[in-house]
Parts: sequence; structure tokens; C-alpha cells
Amino acid sequence: MSGFRTIAARSAALVCLLSLGAPQALAQSGDVNVYTYRETKLIQPLFEAFTKETGVKVNVTSASSGLEQRIKAEGKDSPADILLTVDIGRIDDAVKAEITQPIESATIDKVVPAQYRDPDKHWHGISMRARVFYVSKERVKQDAITYEELADPKWKGKVCIRSGQHIYNNALFAAYVARYGDAKAEDWLKGVKANLAQKPSGGDRETARDVAAGKCDIGIGNTYYWALMNDKETDKKPWAEATKVILPTFAGGGTHVNLSAVLLMKNAPNKANAMKLIDWLAGETAQKIYADINYEYPVRAGIAVNPTIAGYGKLNADPMPLAKIAASRKAASTLVDKVGFDN
Repeated sequence: MSGFRTIAARSAALVCLLSLGAPQALAQSGDVNVYTYRETKLIQPLFEAFTKETGVKVNVTSASSGLEQRIKAEGKDSPADILLTVDIGRIDDAVKAEITQPIESATIDKVVPAQYRDPDKHWHGISMRARVFYVSKERVKQDAITYEELADPKWKGKVCIRSGQHIYNNALFAAYVARYGDAKAEDWLKGVKANLAQKPSGGDRETARDVAAGKCDIGIGNTYYWALMNDKETDKKPWAEATKVILPTFAGGGTHVNLSAVLLMKNAPNKANAMKLIDWLAGETAQKIYADINYEYPVRAGIAVNPTIAGYGKLNADPMPLAKIAASRKAASTLVDKVGFDN
């Protein structure tokens, strides 16, 4: 009887060990864990298509902030394989947090243009968004406006914008710094501030709202917000109907674009599956889905953009590498405070 109990005890211990170890590893072998700043519902169709095609299950952790800090705190035990994030600011923050590793992929090197990849391979873009102008259909007759022109006194009291320290505006201002240097960027920011109709506030949607209400003639926003208001947000559709989108350009350059990007985590427990997803996100199926779900521009050539976004006109993206813009973020932030842009 005692022998039976010993065998039973050993069997129970073995079951316990397996339940804590091997089965968990087996369960994870067919998974990939994604941390993201995008709402899960917005990208779930993308992951469902990936799982259907590859058999790899995608586990999603979504948050509005703090993911870099969370991954860093989790350390070697972090379940995160991939971080999906938006804006060169957050992308750069993740790299500086030392939570990433290089993405070695011939597919990515071939498909994603060099200006949308980290020279050190820690990130690459999967879609683009442009920083554009929402202008009054009634009061603005121009069909083309440069970023430089935003400081022209003719627009005095006619410009609405969210905080100059917001990551979307920081990237645009950093692009200006990278192109022209600190001194000229400071003069430009002073000119833009002088043209503001009100204290920077709200978000991109609210700039369209204020243009529609006649508080200003030009609002600065990302391309996808206007599309969402026009196509899906019925309560905000009047704001879109009262405005039109102009794709501004730098003088002698193109339209400032930013990225949604993917980063491979340093301690990714499912690296092989993570690389499958990273390569898949640059593929034709994913690029089509991403363009239609999020109203963004594909990074892969030859993929059609959503019809609403196409209605803005042809995007002539500025060729400046996003890595160069990232390097000017701190200078841009300092200048915003120096000129009292948000005061």
C-alpha cells in the first residue's frame, strides 16, 4: 500500500510539474504575444487573418500608455514578443528603453523603404499617416499650402492646433528642425504661434470642429481622423463636411508622414512566431487590411489606399528618414517651450 502511495505521489508531482512547465511551453509554441497602443478591436481582423493563414494564435495586450515601462519592468520574464506602436516618438522611446532587438529580415529589407526603417533594424514601419490641414471649404480657397506658409501673417488668428508638445506635433516640428535647423525652426514656431486663433487644446478632431464652427480656418490633424469622422463617426460627420483635407508639403519637399511600426522585443519568448508576424505585416494581405481598417497609407508599394484617403489627392511623402526626425525630437520640444507655444 505504501508503495502504491509513493507511486501515486510521484505521479501527482509529475502532473504538477508538467502543468507548470511543459504544457505551458507547448501552449506558447503556437502563439505570439503582442503589446499594442492600438485598440484591440481595430486590429483584431488583422490578427484573425494571420492566424487563419499561419495557425499561429495572437494574444493581445492593449493599453493607452506605459507599455515600454511595463516591458522593461517585466525584464527577462516579459511575455511580450512584439510591440506595435504609433509615432516616431513612441518608437524612439521604446528603443531608448533598451527593450528591443534588431529585426533581421530579408523580406522587410526588400519591401519596406529605407526611410521607414531604423538603420540599426530595431523597428520598421507597417503603415503611414500624414500630418495635414483640415481647412474650411467656405473660407479657404487655396488648394495647396506649404508647412512654411503656416507662419505667414495672412493666417493671423486663423489656425487651430492641439498642444505643441503632443507627439504628433512634436514629430512635425522635429521634421522642420531637421530640415532647417534650430534658429529657423524657432522663427517659424513664433510665426505659427502668432497665427493661432486660440490656445492649443483638444485633439485633432476638435480642430476640425473648431474650423466648422468658424473659430479658425485651418486645423492641423492626421489623415485618418478626418476619414473616421466622414465615414464612421456620424455625430462628427458635420465637421468633416464643413472642411476639406489639404496635403501640405515642405517647400521643395513632400508631405510630412509618421508611422505605425513594429518592434521585436529583446526577450521575446516566441521569436520565431514573432518573425512570422513581422514579415506577414509587410505582406499584401496585411497591408490591404491595415489600409482599410485604420485609414492609413501602406508602406508596401502597389497597395491601394482606402477610397476616402485617396480622395485627398496623391500623397507625395517627404523623403526625410524618420530616424533623422527622431533625432530632432528633443530640440523641437525645447523650442516649443522656448517660444511659449502652448501658453
